[in-house]
Amino acid sequence: MSQYAQPHSLAEALALRAKGDWSVLAGGTDFYPARADRPIDENVLDISRIQALKNIEEHPDHFRIGALVTWSQMIHAALPPYFDALKQAAREVGGVQIQNSGTVVGNVCNASPAADGVPVLLALDARVEVHSHSIPAAQIALLSWIISPKKTQISQDALVTALIIPKPQFSTASAFLKTGARKYLLISTAMVAAVLEHNNQHITQARIAVGACSPVAKRLDSLEKRLIGCNFDASICDHILKSDFDDLSPIDDVRANAAYRLDVARTLTQRVLQQIIGASR
Repeated sequence: MSQYAQPHSLAEALALRAKGDWSVLAGGTDFYPARADRPIDENVLDISRIQALKNIEEHPDHFRIGALVTWSQMIHAALPPYFDALKQAAREVGGVQIQNSGTVVGNVCNASPAADGVPVLLALDARVEVHSHSIPAAQIALLSWIISPKKTQISQDALVTALIIPKPQFSTASAFLKTGARKYLLISTAMVAAVLEHNNQHITQARIAVGACSPVAKRLDSLEKRLIGCNFDASICDHILKSDFDDLSPIDDVRANAAYRLDVARTLTQRVLQQIIGASR
């Protein structure tokens, strides 16, 4: 017979994870739809009452987004400009009801190729904080956290407790755009997030990620390297090459074909960079 548990502390939750096979429930916006056509016959560990996981914390060299921080919390939080892209993505995650319940960390754990938060978090150089009963804490780069669609590095006895966002060294701006079959409540055909660090004249660091165009969201490494040292102005888009998107592997499906997704990814990359420059002037 399946079990349901709703611990009030992280220690209690980890003790349960260590003793059996539990499916973790947080906001439930992915959990319930995935089981809409069948009864819930698994052990459910509902972590929604663990208060310690509900905060956004600022530390000297990073921000920590707790595992139960919702998209609505993210939208309304007082955060530096380099979080603008994550706020933009948050506003695109379903409707207000979904934003009020769904969690940022849940988006990472669900690991959908079309997850709105993942490209932004990749561009923010996020790390996934993981706890288990035997290991107090570990941090895994998001870049290696998602292995394939719906599959991550999480072990059966562990819980994701937070996302760690490092603070940049220089002034930083960010932006996010996506496109789909309609304006609202859409599943993306392509999306792009960019984070640029700069000294007001030149780009000192660039991170650009594309989602929904590969099994796992990907950074545009060649473009990122090429942008370092370039002028922080409208000429930035002149550095985008068609070959920058060669590592993407979009599919044909009911929403779009592969060629269209690639074309949209290039266009969105240009628009995202233009948006960053325009907002910074």
